[in-house]
Parts: sequence; C-alpha cells; structure tokens
Amino acid sequence: MRRKPGAVLPLEVAILSTAIDFVASGTGRFHGFLLAKHLRGAEGAKLLTAHGTLYKALSRMEKAGWLVSEWEDPEAAADEGRPRRRLYEMTAAGHAALARATEQASPAPPRDVGWNPV
Repeated sequence: MRRKPGAVLPLEVAILSTAIDFVASGTGRFHGFLLAKHLRGAEGAKLLTAHGTLYKALSRMEKAGWLVSEWEDPEAAADEGRPRRRLYEMTAAGHAALARATEQASPAPPRDVGWNPV
C-alpha cells in the first residue's frame, strides 16, 4: 500500500509533536533513544512497536525534509563513556507537515451558507 503524497502517518505526527515539545522545553535537538522514551510515555506508545520502527520513520522524515540530523561530537560522547548519537532537529517543512496533518485531523467548522429556512 502506497502512501498518498503529503500524507503524514500517525507515528510521524507523534514524532513531530514531540520535537515541538523538546524545543519548548529548551531541547532543540534530540536523539532517537530520548525520543523513544518520550513516545513510550505518551500517546505515541501504541505506534512504536520497536526501535527499528522509530529509526525507519526518522530516516523517512529526514528524506522528506521534515528533520535534519548530524552526528554529535565524538569527544562529547567519549567524555561520557558512550557511543556517539545522531541528533535530530525539526525543520520548517516539518512544522508545515505537522500543521497540515493537524488541520486534516480536526473537523472543519460549520459554514454559514446564508440560507435560513425559517
């Protein structure tokens, strides 16, 4: 089954919404494990079946231009005694995709057609 052009999957909506939450809390860039922890505690838990699901979605979203990523400084990781992490950040296109998805998910308000049968 192919996805319609411009469609945003529920997991992608959860990722983009969480990215906005990270920015609001002062964490502009995030790594996959941090994202998975937040999704597990939120509505995204039902959508996240495995870390592979998450990383495939992140890759797809980066190809779509909704996220950008880069590897963190290897010295920072070595200082903390852990492997390097890939850090993601939401783009303007990601904001637009989330806005579109949110708009499509909410029902349209009733329109006043100017006709009154009374």
